[in-house]
Amino acid sequence: MSTLRFYAIKKSLNRKPVKIEENERRSALFGRNVFNEDKMRQYLTKEAFNSVMDAVQNGSKIDRSVADHISTGMKEWAISKGVTHYTHWFQPLTGSTAEKHDAFFEPIGNGRAIEKFGGGQLVQQEPDASSFPNGGIRNTFEARGYTAWDPTSPAFIYGTTLCIPTVFVSYTGEALDYKTPLLRALQAIDTAAVDVCKYFDKNVKKVNASLGWEQEYFLIDSGLAASRPDIQLTGRTLLGHSSAKGQQLDDHYFGTIPLRAMQYMRDLETECMLLGIPVKTRHNEVAPNQFELAPVYDEANLAVDHNSLLMDVMHKVAERHDFKVLFHEKPFKGVNGSGKHNNWSLSTNTGVNLLGPGKTPMSNLQFLTFFINTIKAVHDNEELIRASIASASNDHRLGANEAPPAIISVFIGEQLTSVLDELQNVTNGKLSPEEKTDLKLNVVGKIPEILLDNTDRNRTSPFAFTGNKFEFRAVGSTANCANPMTVLNTIVANQLIEFKKEVDALIAKESLKKDEAIFNILREYIKKSKNILFEGNGYGEAWEKEAKKRGLSNFKTTPEALKAKVSKKAIKLFEDLGVMNKIESVSRYEIEMEEYVLHIQIEGRVLGDIARNHVVPTAVRYQNILIENVKGLKEIYGDGFKKLAKEQMALIEEISSHIESINSNVTKMTNERKISNNIEDLEIKAHAYCSKVKPFFDDIRYHCDKLELLVDDELWPLTKYRELLFTK
Repeated sequence: MSTLRFYAIKKSLNRKPVKIEENERRSALFGRNVFNEDKMRQYLTKEAFNSVMDAVQNGSKIDRSVADHISTGMKEWAISKGVTHYTHWFQPLTGSTAEKHDAFFEPIGNGRAIEKFGGGQLVQQEPDASSFPNGGIRNTFEARGYTAWDPTSPAFIYGTTLCIPTVFVSYTGEALDYKTPLLRALQAIDTAAVDVCKYFDKNVKKVNASLGWEQEYFLIDSGLAASRPDIQLTGRTLLGHSSAKGQQLDDHYFGTIPLRAMQYMRDLETECMLLGIPVKTRHNEVAPNQFELAPVYDEANLAVDHNSLLMDVMHKVAERHDFKVLFHEKPFKGVNGSGKHNNWSLSTNTGVNLLGPGKTPMSNLQFLTFFINTIKAVHDNEELIRASIASASNDHRLGANEAPPAIISVFIGEQLTSVLDELQNVTNGKLSPEEKTDLKLNVVGKIPEILLDNTDRNRTSPFAFTGNKFEFRAVGSTANCANPMTVLNTIVANQLIEFKKEVDALIAKESLKKDEAIFNILREYIKKSKNILFEGNGYGEAWEKEAKKRGLSNFKTTPEALKAKVSKKAIKLFEDLGVMNKIESVSRYEIEMEEYVLHIQIEGRVLGDIARNHVVPTAVRYQNILIENVKGLKEIYGDGFKKLAKEQMALIEEISSHIESINSNVTKMTNERKISNNIEDLEIKAHAYCSKVKPFFDDIRYHCDKLELLVDDELWPLTKYRELLFTK
């Protein structure tokens, strides 16, 4: 066993557990480090408090003079908690969060200083935007960018720093982050959904999109992870033979949580409580050393912020426990990867879940309206939905045995399918009294009891209805939820706008009553959207063929999928609803395509390095041992050695064959990478990396993994799967 691997394993096995103190109830800890409504009431003037609440609830602007009062109260609260610095906390298009800390400390001359934090510092800052992805929005020499306070997401304290959630925009006003388009999309769905809700309840004044994410992840001992260059540099294993025991016994899923992992989770949950992240569920996932945590659902913007913050906190807490957290969608071959299911719904200011059935036929008609419109939105924009979850890492997961396929479809269960079939037969035009009664009593009225027992789950469906919400299961574990949530809320908002136009037109032109007009439009939507509904096995070849017949896309790679983001249809959609202009849409496409290229480029370099500098030299060393063994046998037995050394000779030849294949494929991969690097057009370059460079990964890995089984375990330099996945 290599020295590094030996000491990594020894250190892991001898590590003492971390003791976690829990002296207070979680409810008492919750939100302690958040400048929430209770803190604002305590530290703000009445005018300042009302101004913030009006901004949160109605989107009104906060006057600069009032901002000074808010910043003063926020500073006093933070200083009382031992805070020394503040930062505008934002989410650039890098996939991680960003922050620049400034001290409250301000010299005032004569050797004196004060703690200063004014309204201007709260509301706006100017971080250098030159090193963040911008997709061609701005030139390198135009470094100015602006962060602006988002009052709908409360400030929080982490460590000794006051963190203020903000948007991040360019000097010319284009969004350079995930939050800005999401906020615009949430405003769009609020307006569109309220207009439709008026058909059913005139008291509805606001509709919030809610999100409950489920974060899957792996916990790997940090010492073992440090012995793997691929994990350190790419977040996944680029080679490694499967362990004899993996997940085939299903003994990890929902099993007893290992002690060390439990200590990490308890520590993490304490941090989450302090930060107001409402984590509630924890459990073992399917693969060894894989886990999941999930919160109570929250308003979508806040939920996205919480997930981005959580991923940062998970890394920091992991360091205290000598763990490395892996968020990559497929860090290990042969076992389940990780997703981040996005559970999405809409709720009104009157407390109604628009995707949950009610107690009356009218409330159930409202449910059907939003339910069917969501299906129609996904049907009409399935390519854009697929693009919203595209990434180099998620390409490894989609279509694997634990994840939905790249074909977007909607699962609603047999019972609701039957309801839609009956609605499809609604008479075109005015309804007879008998038809009205039948619809209200036997179709719409029975929806609650239908859903009560409807526990159907289809784990192969990327977009499934699960009782009172839609679960977007295809989102990857590394993703910022804002990306898919921006798309989903935008397409549903657009669909609701179209729905209202059509219903109003029928009422005006055909003199139909409101309910009749709604039933007629919904009937047409059901007919037009049927191709997106699928109840069967999403993994089978039969579904691929059927999906093709239905006209559904099947983009298996990121370069194919991302093209939908810059289609004329998508650009117009985002522009019409004010979510993104053309420049912002194109820039995001270019950023994500470049990110894909860079990910594959880095993985290719790392794989080539490991293969030639770790695997091949180790194989040659073992081969030399075998050769010496054969020489010794020849010296002892003379010509008779051939029979005795038959297996050794075959092994020497087999090792040589694998070494030759590795070196040959690494050379070919490197040459293809050089050719691809010289391509100017980003789209062509991304496709070249996908189709010319990436295919060598599997070939190189195959021969490296074969050598892992042949070479003496004591010589093998890389920590093996059995050690990474089964070291607790």
